[in-house]
Amino acid sequence: MFSSKILLFGRGINKLEEAEIAIIGGSGLYTLLSNPEEIKVDTPYGQPSDRIALGEISGRKVAFLPRHGRYHQYPPHKIPYRANIWALKKLGVKRIIAPCAVGSLQAHIKIGDFVVCDQFVNRTSGREDTFYDGPVTTHVSMSEPYCPELREVIIKVGESLGLRIHDKGTVVVIQGPRFSTKAESQWFKSFGWEVINMTQYPEVVLARELEICYANISLVTDYDVWHPKPLSAEELAKTLSQNIENVEKLINEIIPKIPKERKCLCGKALEHAKI
Repeated sequence: MFSSKILLFGRGINKLEEAEIAIIGGSGLYTLLSNPEEIKVDTPYGQPSDRIALGEISGRKVAFLPRHGRYHQYPPHKIPYRANIWALKKLGVKRIIAPCAVGSLQAHIKIGDFVVCDQFVNRTSGREDTFYDGPVTTHVSMSEPYCPELREVIIKVGESLGLRIHDKGTVVVIQGPRFSTKAESQWFKSFGWEVINMTQYPEVVLARELEICYANISLVTDYDVWHPKPLSAEELAKTLSQNIENVEKLINEIIPKIPKERKCLCGKALEHAKI
């Protein structure tokens, strides 16, 4: 699938190995890239989850990084989030599309649906979640954490493909690796939050801190445990397979429609953030 050549980068990045768009997702999405080449990128925060695959989609340079590593070796609370986002910034990435599996917290968010989140609630603890530990105090606004420009493209493409896609939603991010109790799940549901996940935080925050546009595509694989009828293993496997197929179609259509120039404010996140 990949070139056997692995490029090692120390201080700098070769212009030929830059990318403008990145996808962070499951290893099943490797096949999205045409003629991919793997590279290793060093960061001040250690190694990313895995080597980064560089290739093209519709003539656009795209980087792909498996969030949990290609062998799913990093559980949600151990993912090197800072190294991942720093490595993509080092490659010149300006926009990140981040599919992830989620559980539904509401009856109208059905299995197989897509949710393009516009808000998150953080329920994790102890994760390294900022690049700014001093000496310059930096407060980055997160009132609107997801890039509106990217979200609009994703929503329009999803609707044009006839996918069941929700144009907004709040994801509550739990620490993991355990799942919620029924009491916790019912509590989250009572707030009206739409989906639950273990990896959106701090990924989205770190992207904003480096002025990278970030959009999430939540893939609903099951109902969280508030629901009285859990999926069987067979049903879950079928849903996962269908979701991967649909997200591949979605991303292939999204990439060529992303504007070349950014008109959102994500790239100016640090203008008034430093004290």
